[in-house]
Amino acid sequence: MKLGCSFATSLETPEHIRIAEELGYERALCYDSPALYPDVWMMLHQAAERTERIVLGPGVLIPSLRHPMVTASAITTLVHAVGEDRVLVGVGSGFTGRLAMGRPPVPWAKVKHYALTVQALLRGEQVEWDGAIMQLIQPDERFGPALPISVPWGVAGEGPKGTQVARDLGAELFRITAPDPEFDRDQMMMVIGTVLDEGEDPGSERAIDAAGHAAGLYLHWAVEHGVIDELLGEAGHVWAAAYDHIPENVRHIALHDRHVVGVNDVDRPFVTGEVMTAAGVSLSRDQWRDRIDGLEKAGCDHLHFQPAGHDIPRELEAFAAAYHR
Repeated sequence: MKLGCSFATSLETPEHIRIAEELGYERALCYDSPALYPDVWMMLHQAAERTERIVLGPGVLIPSLRHPMVTASAITTLVHAVGEDRVLVGVGSGFTGRLAMGRPPVPWAKVKHYALTVQALLRGEQVEWDGAIMQLIQPDERFGPALPISVPWGVAGEGPKGTQVARDLGAELFRITAPDPEFDRDQMMMVIGTVLDEGEDPGSERAIDAAGHAAGLYLHWAVEHGVIDELLGEAGHVWAAAYDHIPENVRHIALHDRHVVGVNDVDRPFVTGEVMTAAGVSLSRDQWRDRIDGLEKAGCDHLHFQPAGHDIPRELEAFAAAYHR
């Protein structure tokens, strides 16, 4: 099982990716959520300028946010910077990238069509989109690398439809719950949280700064997908009710405030040491090691850690130490 990292993209992410490479992380993916974060491709290119080996890519693109020609051109630019073997393109139906703008996820059939269209463009083929024929026609090497270009893809899919799209595309499967025992290609598990210092309280201010966002993630997912009872029970309803004073047409903005970056003001009273422990996001090094071993045995091929808080270098170093222990 190989170690990678994923970032809620910030203006500091290129430097954090440089640090991750030094610490032995083999891949770095950046979230594409324009309501919250800076442009993912610009940050990836800045990371390319600071690194030599680490694989880079968006994790994940949302089809409705970018025209396929724009995505194909962005991929060629990153390939020019680092080469095909250092680019990985993730795609998904949209969590924060869609929901933070008040829109539901993209249907999986459209995700598949979008990915196939971009892949065809990278092969230099003509494709139809919105009733017109288009093709990458960059004149020569001054404008882009020679086609065809072939880079690996990943699909963020938790349910059967997303998993089938990964199969259909021959792509890696990105997960946040657990590896799929029936999937026969590479799988990536993304984990979020913090490694506690020796004797540190799971609800310390440092731990909440670094991993409180992970506890909030479960509420945000449950509310947006209507599964509070399944994930959180009665306590989840009490927590969700804290948002009731916000008009429904703008509630999604408040719900995704500081999403996977920090704890927003509405969530903060509910994020305690007990909640952090129950969510499995505030663990000792030995506890993380046990979880890492369990994921590897369950079929995880790539483990991606998402750091957060005000000391991301510390988070990257602590998790790498737990991984390599």
